[in-house]
Amino acid sequence: MQTFRSEIENPIVEKDIIELEKKIRMYRTGKMQEDKFKSLRLARGIYGQRQLGVQMIRIKLPFGRVTTKQLLHIAGISDEYSTGNLHLTTRQDIQLHFVSLDRTPELWTRLDEEDITIREACGNTVRNVTASPEAGIDPNEPFDVSPYADATFRYFLRNPICQEMGRKFKITFSSSDRDTAMSYIHDLGFIPKVQEVNGKLVRGFKVVIGGGLGAQPMLAQPMYEFLPANQVIPVIESVIRVFDRYGERSNRNKARFKYVISKIGLDEVMRLIKEETRALKVHSFEVDETVDFTPALPAPKAIPDYIIENTEKYDAWLKTNVFAQKQEGYFGIYIKVPTGDISSDTARILAPLVRDFAGDEIRVTQNQGLLLKYVKQEALPYFFAQLEALNLAEPGFDSVADVTTCPGTDTCNLGISNSTNFAKVLEDIIIGEYPELIFNTDIKIKISGCMNSCGQHGISNIGFHGSSLKSGKNVLPALQVLLGGGTVGNGVGRASDKIIKVPSKKATDALRYVINDYYANKEDNERFNDYYDRQGKNYFYQLLKPLADLTNLTPDDFIDWGHQEEYSTAIGVGECAGVMIDLVVTLLYESDEKLEWAAEALEGKRFADAIYYGYGSFVSTAKALLLDKGLKGNTQIGIIDDFDANYVAEGTFAFEPSFKETVLQLNQHEPSEAFAREYIGQALLFLQQASSYRQQQRQMPSPKPVERGA
Repeated sequence: MQTFRSEIENPIVEKDIIELEKKIRMYRTGKMQEDKFKSLRLARGIYGQRQLGVQMIRIKLPFGRVTTKQLLHIAGISDEYSTGNLHLTTRQDIQLHFVSLDRTPELWTRLDEEDITIREACGNTVRNVTASPEAGIDPNEPFDVSPYADATFRYFLRNPICQEMGRKFKITFSSSDRDTAMSYIHDLGFIPKVQEVNGKLVRGFKVVIGGGLGAQPMLAQPMYEFLPANQVIPVIESVIRVFDRYGERSNRNKARFKYVISKIGLDEVMRLIKEETRALKVHSFEVDETVDFTPALPAPKAIPDYIIENTEKYDAWLKTNVFAQKQEGYFGIYIKVPTGDISSDTARILAPLVRDFAGDEIRVTQNQGLLLKYVKQEALPYFFAQLEALNLAEPGFDSVADVTTCPGTDTCNLGISNSTNFAKVLEDIIIGEYPELIFNTDIKIKISGCMNSCGQHGISNIGFHGSSLKSGKNVLPALQVLLGGGTVGNGVGRASDKIIKVPSKKATDALRYVINDYYANKEDNERFNDYYDRQGKNYFYQLLKPLADLTNLTPDDFIDWGHQEEYSTAIGVGECAGVMIDLVVTLLYESDEKLEWAAEALEGKRFADAIYYGYGSFVSTAKALLLDKGLKGNTQIGIIDDFDANYVAEGTFAFEPSFKETVLQLNQHEPSEAFAREYIGQALLFLQQASSYRQQQRQMPSPKPVERGA
């Protein structure tokens, strides 16, 4: 592996990239344990694929926003480092696949040339901050939420409070009560509101908390009916601090914030959130409402000649993919992107089209499509003709025929069955057998390759997730059928019900059975979920039960969609939320490293950050010593309590009045320089004492912290 030399202007990003290259070297030469390295690379957007030796790179696009110049840049990078494909995700990111690990620092450097990052796109971090793609042009919005999503992204990027949480943390901003960003499935969701206070209109948000999908979907609960806009950042920080301390860290299946709320209750969570207020970096954060997120508009230009051969398709496209913006005279164009995959060649043709005849901004949508903005009405026919030439003018955006899917077994370690090919099959069935459904946006079909709901099957009206069935000694691919989920509005949603598991090759008939029954039995203008509620879950179980019969299987039933070989359940180790690092020596090393970061923060007068690094050192050191006694704390607060019970109570370590009260000073004080220096000094002394104690007990070398002023 050759030494990588970074030549970028941003010193913070440069430090990140140099550190990544250094850690890759340490890993390659056996100087860094694999689990520790895995945790580090995930937090840098580098995700191990199903295929050995290559990585998926997740590019973090705040609220899905990308300029044409950035899109062209990503396309070129995909050609050079990946496969020439750009995969759009349900979290408004772009993913590149089959990338060599050794080339990732260089790839990141190239991305930074256009202010694009991969930092914290994966792992136990605050993931990409999403928002309604229509934000800024939504006719129903009280105000543009883009500045708030952008400020949230920037405030928490590299923030020490959210670098090593028990699991990922997801935040979104919807543009209106329609809740197109699906706030109810997020750890924190924000819906814009305006209230009149003392004769003035004040911006704020309805806030919902504790949502999440996965194998056990939970819907968010109301937190505030109206939170003033200047309290958004402080509230998010308080919530994350509570999650970091009380979130599960051993059982990753129970490590999302929704489980903290389930365990201790929303009232107690709210009390703990309030308790963090004093220690916050800021108690009020004014987002600059004057910042204009309107994209650069093109200079007037003559529309080139064009031909529309299929006027019927054009009319359908106008009805399903185009809408009038709140800005008079301008239109938004949705682009339906099957399975979320767009080639770099297509991107290179699309970008100049957008630049010349639309606003210079594209937004990735939550159903893996694209949204173009600020198109003049007279340019719409030309846009259709050009998109048609790119195979991007299919009508039916966000309709029954617009199926959301994760990559499944194409690249994901956790994939159980193929989802992308199945999605294409379902879209063909809708378009071929039920063409009128391209105008139906009431029913959403969503597919995931496993139960983790990356394809959002947990909130689908009609959904499927990958599974398997056993027939004698043989295993065949299967799909769990789900019904009845979806968005209600204003922070309220519905989780889908699991109905029945059927062989994958019979899941197409499951779709037909449900749609045909809906057509035959629905009442006038009855929406799908109302029809589902009226009939009841058992009705659909009985309807689909014949498809679960395994007595009449054919050889084709043992072959998954898009495959020719016989099915096998080759499931790898998933990396969706990182891994746990439990080795004592690694934890002591991390404690020392956190104190180095604390010293840097002190020098930069970032006292709140310095204090939080000190807190992290306290916890890592305590966990290391508890492991020597075979105790694995599953939360940070549990580790703190266990250390008091197992080391302080028996007199091995002295803390007055207790270790817990010493450590939790961080939320009892304002983040002043004096307190930061005192607190970090205590953490440093504890690490030194712990290292000496372990050396004496184990007669083995232990990391020796570098002496530094506190």
